[in-house]
Amino acid sequence: MKAFKLLTLLCLSYSGILFANDTNSSLDGFISDYKQLQFQYDYEKNEAQSSKLRDSWIAPLQINYSYSKSNPYNVEQSSQNAAIRMNQPIFQSGGIYYGIKFANASKYYSEYSIDVAKRKMIKDAITILMQIKQTQLKEKKQELQIKNTQINLEQKKEEYFSGQLDSGFLDDAIIQKNNAVLALYDIQTSKEKLISSFHVLSDLDYKKAVIPHLKLLENEEFLKHNIVLQMQKAQTEKNRYNKNVTIAKYLPQVSLTAGYNWRLTTNQAFQVGSTIVSNSNELNYYDYGISASIPLDINTFRDIESAKVDYLKAKVVQQDKKRELNSLYEQVMHNIENFNKKITLSSENIRLYSKLLEDTKELYRAGYKTEYDIQTLKNSLKIQRINTNIYELDKQLELLNLYEMYINGE
Repeated sequence: MKAFKLLTLLCLSYSGILFANDTNSSLDGFISDYKQLQFQYDYEKNEAQSSKLRDSWIAPLQINYSYSKSNPYNVEQSSQNAAIRMNQPIFQSGGIYYGIKFANASKYYSEYSIDVAKRKMIKDAITILMQIKQTQLKEKKQELQIKNTQINLEQKKEEYFSGQLDSGFLDDAIIQKNNAVLALYDIQTSKEKLISSFHVLSDLDYKKAVIPHLKLLENEEFLKHNIVLQMQKAQTEKNRYNKNVTIAKYLPQVSLTAGYNWRLTTNQAFQVGSTIVSNSNELNYYDYGISASIPLDINTFRDIESAKVDYLKAKVVQQDKKRELNSLYEQVMHNIENFNKKITLSSENIRLYSKLLEDTKELYRAGYKTEYDIQTLKNSLKIQRINTNIYELDKQLELLNLYEMYINGE
């Protein structure tokens, strides 16, 4: 129920470009051209391998040719032989049908596997881009905090020199300012690392790249269009047909055999008494027939049982994966709810600081407050607004964990 309320709230508040409705080409744009080309080659290789596997039941034609020369009895003779042979299975107790089904299931599974890897890389690139934007906000926030520590230091210096404070308070103010500056350096270092990581994955300029805006997903929709779950379903189908292929392998098989043979000999020499005789002849003929076979293998039942176990395990893994995805969805919803609480708190702080700022300005005009007080509150107000934007990006990062596996309408 909480998740549903959250869904309604966010769906009403979110607007703009929806990541779910982006085309594949727009998503591909987040990764570099070289990365895209690598995935394209993976798809092409999978297509070729799938076609090869699908047609593997079609036996190849065996074409042979030979040519030789010899000179027995000092007479040069030559011999040529050519043959075309075919041994084509036409019945494998369902093995041909299930073999084609297995090939198709293998193709879908491999395609999903490539899609999952590609989707993860796109998600990584977008995640880093969001983290860069988030770090830029943290950098601005830290600069404001440094300004506040500087104001605090100036106030402590004035109070120290006027004899209102001892040196310990002044020392603490100096330490606070130094710590704030050091924290800024750490944020800037983290930002540069993120920028470097982003350039490894993407050709985009992080300064100009637009972050896609994600809408919240319902659990049912998340599972319906979940690419990881689709991949696991394809794995289950693949193992099911492999089980049938394995069983058929040990059942009767009927094959059509046919061939054509040709032989030409020139100046074939042989000895008749004391006389050497040579002649030439040409021979060609065809043959065809049907053969049947059934293998008797001591490991037949073990092989079949192993294939059955693989299929049963794949079914269990599929159900377990669905449970994992449900758990992931609930965790993301919980995390988003917590970020919403933080946003609510920041909103309350914004209202509080806005009121304090207005009151302080009145007191300043009356001579009861200083410019330092006004500037400190202005900086604190800006910090709270930045916090709100940071938490919004945190929510988007959480949703990316869902969108990594979600492809709408595909």
